[in-house]
Amino acid sequence: MIEQAVMKGLEGGLRALFDYLTAHVLTCLIPAFFIAGAMSALLPKNTIIKHLGSKVKGYKAYPLAIAAGLLLAVCSCTILPLFAGIRKKGAGLGPALAFLYTAPATNILAITFTGSVLGWDFALARIVLSVIFAIFIGILISKMFKETPEEIKENTSTLADDAKFGWKHGILFASLLAILFLGTWKIPLEVRFGGIGVLIVSIVFQMRKWFSKDEFVSWMRETWSFTKMIFPLLLAGIFVAGILQALLPENILAAHFGNNTLFANFAAVLFGTIMYFPTLVEVPMANMFLSLGMSKGPLLAYMLADPVISLASILVVRRLIGNKRTIAYVLLIIVFCTIAGLIYGSIAR
Repeated sequence: MIEQAVMKGLEGGLRALFDYLTAHVLTCLIPAFFIAGAMSALLPKNTIIKHLGSKVKGYKAYPLAIAAGLLLAVCSCTILPLFAGIRKKGAGLGPALAFLYTAPATNILAITFTGSVLGWDFALARIVLSVIFAIFIGILISKMFKETPEEIKENTSTLADDAKFGWKHGILFASLLAILFLGTWKIPLEVRFGGIGVLIVSIVFQMRKWFSKDEFVSWMRETWSFTKMIFPLLLAGIFVAGILQALLPENILAAHFGNNTLFANFAAVLFGTIMYFPTLVEVPMANMFLSLGMSKGPLLAYMLADPVISLASILVVRRLIGNKRTIAYVLLIIVFCTIAGLIYGSIAR
C-alpha cells in the first residue's frame, strides 16, 4: 500500500513537471526572466525611489509605487529588504505599503504565469484587484496611523540615477514584451516562432548598436540571478503540487471549498496568509486546487493573499512598521481578499 502511494505520488509529480516544462518554459517563463533582468539592470531605480517620499502627492506617489512593484519578480519575503530600503530613504508609509503589496502580487512573471496556466480572465482579475487593494490598504493605514516627525524626515542625500532611460530602452523593452506576448498567444506555431526569431535578431542588433558591454553583462547577470533564485524552487513546487494532486482524495477540496461560501473564502485566505511559497509557486498550487474541485471564488481569494504575505513576512514587517500597523495590514488583506473571492465567485461560475 505504501509503495503504491509512493509510486503514484512520484508519477504525479513527474507528470506535472513534464506538462509544465513542455507548455510554459520556452515561450513564457524564459522571456519573462529576461524582461525582469533587463528591468532590474537598466531601469533607474533611484529615480523611482526619489518620487515616493511622504511629501509627494498621493496621485503621484501611489502609481509610481505600483509601477515599481510591477517591475520586480519577488516573493513576500524577498520584497522586505526593498521595502525597508525605500522607507529608510524617505518613502511615505502608504506608498511603501502599496509597493510591498504590489511587487509579489502583480509582477510581470506572476501575471504572465497566471494567465498561461489559469487563464487571462483570472490573471486580469488578479492584477486589477491587487492594484486596487494596494492603493486602498496604503491609504487607509496612512490615515489610521500618522507618521512620526522622525519618519516624515526626508533623506537629504542625493540620489543619482543608476541608468538613463530613453527611447532606446523603450524599444528594447517593447521588443522583449512582444516576445512574451507572441509566446503566450494561441496562434500557429510557425507564426509564433517566426515572429520570436525576428524579435531576437532585433534585440541582438539593439544591444550591439545602442548599449555597452557592461550594460549587457549586467542584464545577463540579473537575468541569471532571477533564474537561479526562482526556477529551482518553482520546479520543486510544481513537483510537490503534482504529488499532492495525485495523492489527495478527489473530493476533499470539492467538499470544503467547492462552493462560494464565506467560510470557504475566509479559510482559503487564511491558508494563503499563513503559508509561504516562493514566488510563482502559488500558481501551480492554485491549478492543483482548481483541478481538485475548489471553487473559483476561494481560489482567487487564495491567490490574492498567498503571494503578498506569510507568517515569516508578518514577523519582519512587524519590526519595520510596528505591531498596530502590522495587525491592521494583515486584517485588511484578509477582509479585502475574502470579499473579493465572494464577489468573483458569484460572477465566474
